[in-house]
Amino acid sequence: MILALYHHPHGVETTGGNLAVYDFDRNTAFFGAASVPGRALVWKLEEKPAAGGKLAGPVALDPDKEWLLRCDRVDFPPGGIAYRHTHPGPGIRCLLHGSIRIESGGETHVYEALEPWFEAGPEPVLAVASEVEETAFVRAMLVPREWAGKRTISYVDPADEDKPKLQRATVFFDEPIEL
Repeated sequence: MILALYHHPHGVETTGGNLAVYDFDRNTAFFGAASVPGRALVWKLEEKPAAGGKLAGPVALDPDKEWLLRCDRVDFPPGGIAYRHTHPGPGIRCLLHGSIRIESGGETHVYEALEPWFEAGPEPVLAVASEVEETAFVRAMLVPREWAGKRTISYVDPADEDKPKLQRATVFFDEPIEL
């Protein structure tokens, strides 16, 4: 199974299923069926990606667990940092504006507007936003249902728990999915 991200610059209509739709103009997201007349991002949980996708990543979900699809947006002020952390499940992020440096698995990448990246979940990640401009990304993550309504970030170094957190997360939805 994979999680795939698609960009629709001229709108999209979806009929349902295990998918998230982000509407740029309204800065909101929908689960399943949606009609977006302008720019949209769509994440789909599917067997194989369709042509024209921005990114797809493999997801191995334990069929004995119940899962949900979370769609949220994370905003950073200039110089914001998400200290080395993990999440309880995989997901694809897509930068909306600004730039962000992601360090994970011994690699470092800098992402610009509309560039996506995949995070497996258990792999520690350090995220450093642009020093000179606000930065934001939107993501869809698959997490066990017991995380519904809860923050999913877990800091690797317990000392980071007490440091100021300048990033702000806005959860659009947590929706149960069926595998």
